[in-house]
Formats: sequence, C-alpha cells, structure tokens
Amino acid sequence: MVNNQLLISYLKELHVPTIRECYEDIARTAEQELLSYERYLLELAEKECEARRERRIDRLLRESRLPLEKNIDSFDLKRIPAKVRQQVTTLLDGSFLDRKENVLAFGNPGTGKTHLLCAVGQELIRSGRRVYFTSCSLLVQNLLIAKQDLKLSRMIKRLSKHDAIIIDDIGYVQQSREEMEVLFTLLAERYERGSIMITSNLPFSKWETIFKDPMTTAAAIDRLVHHSVILELNIKSYRMEKAQNAQ
Repeated sequence: MVNNQLLISYLKELHVPTIRECYEDIARTAEQELLSYERYLLELAEKECEARRERRIDRLLRESRLPLEKNIDSFDLKRIPAKVRQQVTTLLDGSFLDRKENVLAFGNPGTGKTHLLCAVGQELIRSGRRVYFTSCSLLVQNLLIAKQDLKLSRMIKRLSKHDAIIIDDIGYVQQSREEMEVLFTLLAERYERGSIMITSNLPFSKWETIFKDPMTTAAAIDRLVHHSVILELNIKSYRMEKAQNAQ
C-alpha cells in the first residue's frame, strides 16, 4: 500500500505540482486501460511538461508588456497586401530571431502596424521566445533616466535578454537630441546581437526629424536596415474604415 502523504511530500520536494494533482486520476485510468508502468510515467511526465510550458508562456506574456488583445486571431490578415501576409507567415516561425534580423513596419496611422507586430510577438512567445514591448517615448524616457543614474549599460544589458524588442511609434512624438542619443546607443548595442521590431508613420526620408542629425540618422537607418524585413502597410486606416461602416 502506497503511503500517499509520503509520496505527496516527495512530489512537493521535487517541485512537480501537476503530477501531485493528477497522479491518482491517471493511476486509475492506467489500471482500467492496463497501461504499463512506463506508459503511466509517460502520461505523468507529459502533463507536468505541458503545465510548465503553459506557466512559462503566461510568465513571458506578462513580462513582455504586450497588449494581449492585439493578437493574431483579432487581426484581419485579409486587409493587408498579399506580400505582407507572406512575410508575416515567414516571421511566425521565429527564424529571423536566430539571424538577429529586424522587422520594420511602416504605414499611415490606423493601418494596424502595432497590432500586427504585437500579434507576431505573442506567437513568438508561445513558441518559447522572449519579447519586450514598449512605446518609443516611454523607452527613451527610461533610457535617459538610466543614463542620468549611471545605469544605462545595465539597462541595455537587461534588455539584451529578450530575443526581440518591439518599439512602437518611433517618431510619433518628437524627442530631444539627448533622448535620441540614448535610443541610438540602444540600436547600436543591439546591432547584430538581437532583433528590434519597429513601427513608424514616418518613411526613412523623414527620420532626420527623429535623430536631429544627418550622420546619426544615416547610422541608425544603416544598422536597422542591414538585416531586416520591411512591412509596408500602404492601406486604408482600419479605424477610419470602421467608423465609415458604422455610419
């Protein structure tokens, strides 16, 4: 006769909560279906691994700060050009992260750039990748504070743990030269070391208004474009289209 209390204490010590919760139910099923000991053990191991994967994904989603409502199921892929749909399908396998490629999404306001990159980001997390989402304005504020506190390198090192950083709306709010310098520092440090995913309403020809200096602008664009996938969402505003349909 198995001492259940002793078994439970061992399972607690081994940190296998899912096995602790379901071993009795699976044991009864194993008896009814005449499963081998190995098959019973396999069932328990599968349950524990599946639960651990789900907990890890939940944790990565929380840490990512992604808006979870902007997912692939709520994005209308039929609205975007066929070329972009094909690019998105390729991005979802995550191999661009291994190549340290960037993803740059351009288009007018309301075309779904943020939603699309957030949806891709969530799918990457579900495949085990680490993704971090931030608006450009919040990112540069935090980088500038870190620089003032002499902790910029520490913050950049912490961000380097993510496979991809999604920077939303670069150029949407005009930043000071000092703020753009710390953003450039991040881009330079991350070059060929980790992927950056950016949304912007501004084409490259207007990026001098972001970085304030022709040389810095050229250097930033060069680092981003060198290994990159460019998504051009030259479509009608989804919000405007929705408002017109409502009327």
